[in-house]
Amino acid sequence: MAGRAYRCKCGVPVFFRNSECLACGTPLGYDPEQARLLPLMPGEVADTWVVWQADPASDADSGEQPQPQSDTNDVLPPPARAYTRCVNLQTPAACNWLVPTETSLNSANPVLLCRACRLNRIIPDLNDPEHPDNGLLWGRIELAKRRLISALLALGLPVASRITEDTERGMMFDFLRSPDNGPHIMTGHNTGLITLNLQEADDAVREAVRKAMREPYRTLLGHFRHEVGHYYWDRLVSGTPWMDGFHQLFGDENLDYLAALRQNYEQGPPAEWWLQYVSAYASTHPWEDWAECWAHYLHMRDTIDTALSFGMMADSAPLEFTPFTIDALYQPDHPEAQNFLDFLNDWTRLTTMLNEMSRSMGQPDFYPFVLPLNVVAKLHFIHLLVTSASWLPEDAGVVRAAQEEMDQQMGAQIQTQTQTQSQGQQAQEPYQPLQFNDEQETTTQNA
Repeated sequence: MAGRAYRCKCGVPVFFRNSECLACGTPLGYDPEQARLLPLMPGEVADTWVVWQADPASDADSGEQPQPQSDTNDVLPPPARAYTRCVNLQTPAACNWLVPTETSLNSANPVLLCRACRLNRIIPDLNDPEHPDNGLLWGRIELAKRRLISALLALGLPVASRITEDTERGMMFDFLRSPDNGPHIMTGHNTGLITLNLQEADDAVREAVRKAMREPYRTLLGHFRHEVGHYYWDRLVSGTPWMDGFHQLFGDENLDYLAALRQNYEQGPPAEWWLQYVSAYASTHPWEDWAECWAHYLHMRDTIDTALSFGMMADSAPLEFTPFTIDALYQPDHPEAQNFLDFLNDWTRLTTMLNEMSRSMGQPDFYPFVLPLNVVAKLHFIHLLVTSASWLPEDAGVVRAAQEEMDQQMGAQIQTQTQTQSQGQQAQEPYQPLQFNDEQETTTQNA
């Protein structure tokens, strides 16, 4: 994956959500293709932006030597890529992502929404006088969704809008608010559509639900990572050779899903579920086991990446830690098995340290989970799927290049660690702002 540590042109650290440097006022924008937060300056065309470049005149004023001019026979460098800002920057979503001008200024089919925002099918009614907090809650949801999408893109996973880009296999999002007098909107996934109850963005409501459900962890980002796991099961596993491994590790997906949910809510999880599953909810059904493990894999990849970006390491700390051994993996003889094992043990060290830091602040554990051996094998299976590039076109060269790039990303992480020790539908035009009201109940396939 890509790094999470960014700096402005002035050298001050800036962060994933920033649209402007608070130190020097430089505009900032996130380019999802580069997975970088970029300092910006106005482009040649009005309302466009390019990556900030030093002004030679300013360099001369500062005493710095100007760079020599190229000879006329030299090949000129390509012009800087130009961007427009996502139109949702000026909405409560406060989206700081960039859209290449070849997309946004395409006269035939201009797309003004970024890679993340164009996935939305329905957003909350921002003009609802009965719920003036809709904008605030939607903004929190969009921030979590952007972090999800940025990670999926960095992993090389297929991300496309089911509305405008891939109507058969893409994904889309509905953010719905339960009517005051019911029925309750259920968060879930159904055939590429991920529905999230808007009130999950209300901290008090979400915490009350977490306590009522006896969950150790409940966040917006966790919801997104879980539900997108259901999407990628449909997209990457179902009907493929990966089903054999899925059945071996997770079980038979043909078990009655609704009956399994009912049993879980009425009787609770099986005894000593923690010996087999990463969470109590994972014990409900093979689909939920998969989605929970997928979410934890994304937790691990993004958190380790962030830690490495800031130079954090836990391998030299005096931790009480028993490392996993290679025989715990799904395919211990795989050529890259040791890399994943190192990654897994780095994760365990890091979370052990972060849990202690959380306790020292009187906060709940940073990662309140234990990984039994069965889950380790499941995580390795998911890792092999994600790094296989099996969803790419059947072109050996394309697949090989993608696999090498993913292997290098994983290897770089390990190496760095070692070295550092009523609902209205969206308008047909994809670039129009999305609006709706919130009076429709949803039916979901996977919770």
